[in-house]
This record gives sequence, structure tokens and C-alpha cells, in this order.
Amino acid sequence: MSDAKNGTQGANGSAHANGSANGVNPEKDLAAANLPGRRGQGGEEIRVQRGMFGANNGGDTSGYGGLVRSVRLPGPATRPYGGWFDEVADELEGALEEQGLLPENAIEKTVVDRDELTFHIEREHLVRVARVLRDDPALRFELCTGVSGVHYPNDKGRELHAVYHLRSITHNRLIRLEASAPDGDPRIPSLVSVYPTNDWHERETYDFFGIVFDGHPALTRIMMPDDWQGHPQRKDYPLGGIPVEYKGAQIPAPDQRRSYS
Repeated sequence: MSDAKNGTQGANGSAHANGSANGVNPEKDLAAANLPGRRGQGGEEIRVQRGMFGANNGGDTSGYGGLVRSVRLPGPATRPYGGWFDEVADELEGALEEQGLLPENAIEKTVVDRDELTFHIEREHLVRVARVLRDDPALRFELCTGVSGVHYPNDKGRELHAVYHLRSITHNRLIRLEASAPDGDPRIPSLVSVYPTNDWHERETYDFFGIVFDGHPALTRIMMPDDWQGHPQRKDYPLGGIPVEYKGAQIPAPDQRRSYS
């Protein structure tokens, strides 16, 4: 196999296509050949992670403590989006205009990433947009398969994200909606009035992430006890735990174990 096919230069293969030989971080260098899933405008960097798991107290025992990686969100895509994505975007924007709502006021950005289409919606317009997507004959996203919570502590002003997966059985299409809220005001409108099956999913997301879904008929915990403090899947939730007795040895709780330098 030739050096060119291997992505190397010279007999010793010292200069790799990913730029590692000259100290280039391929996720910092947007021209790097091995940057996965190329994103519009390079995306938005929200954090620089060091080590394999982002441990900052010397507890990274993976052997990759020197790894430096950018954590970035996909940036907005530009037209044409490709395939049926343009048809859906055109129809959605046209339907919103017919209702007197400017699309740019409701849709924060449209992202095409890894062959998937996501509309980032301003939370105050989420219910209206979802109803249009469900009822418009050219769209007909009749099914919401649930809502997933995400917590980005470094995404300032929009730390909490709710991601909805919508499927059109009529047109055999799948898209996502995404709405965000800040830690200080973790409220996003409930979609139960549009998609009743979201009842349980919104309760689970509230339980684990603390997102308050305004208008939900019975927003209570679904997994954790009613008096549980905090929301366990947030990134700032302490590991906690209890010490374990094992063959005469005491194994401390995760947040009390020794760190490694």
C-alpha cells in the first residue's frame, strides 16, 4: 500500500494527514482531513476537554490524560440542505408565515449534521411550531417518539436542552426539534397538548434534568423518590454514593476516592 493511500508522507510516515506530527489538534484545525462530520461554519465551541473523560482533579487513569478535544455544537447549515430537507424547511417556514409568525423569530437555526435535520426553536414558539409540523398536510409529523434532556454546563444562557424526535408516518421522514433554557429559568412549554405520548417522557426529563415543562398536566418525578434532592443526569450532579464493604476492604464512595496525578 502506498504512502499516499496511508495518508502519510515519506518512507517513515512521519507527517500524517491528521496533522498529529506537527502538533495540530485536528478538531481545532477545521481543514484537517480526519475531522468527523463536517459542520457548517465549524460549529460552536462550548468547551475544551482535556483527558479522556474530562476529569480535572487528577483522576484520569485512562492513559489519555494529555488528550485535548474541542466540544462543539453544530453550526447552522446553509441552503441547499439537500434531499427532502429543503422541502420540509420551505413548507414549515411558509406555514409559519401564513399564521403571521416570521420564521426567523421562531427558528433560531436550522442544522444539517451527519445527514440529520434539526430545527432549533425559540422556546416560546415551540408549541406553535410543533402543531404546524403535525397538522400541515405537506409535513404531517404525526408522532413524537419522546423528548431527551441534555445538560451543557458551559453553553452559557442555554445550559439545558430538550430534544424532540418527530416522525412522519405519512411521508416516512424523521426530524428533530431542539429548544433550550438557561439554568436560572429552566422552563420549556409542554408538548403534551400536541403529542399526548410526551406525558411520561417530559416527566422523566424533568426528573433527571430539572427542566420544568410548563403546562404539563402532572409534572412529578417518575424514577426518583418524590423527596429526592437534585437531578441525577445533570453534569454538575455529584457522584456521591455510599462506601462498600468488600472482602474486608472498605471501598469509598466515588467522590471520596483518591486521585491520580
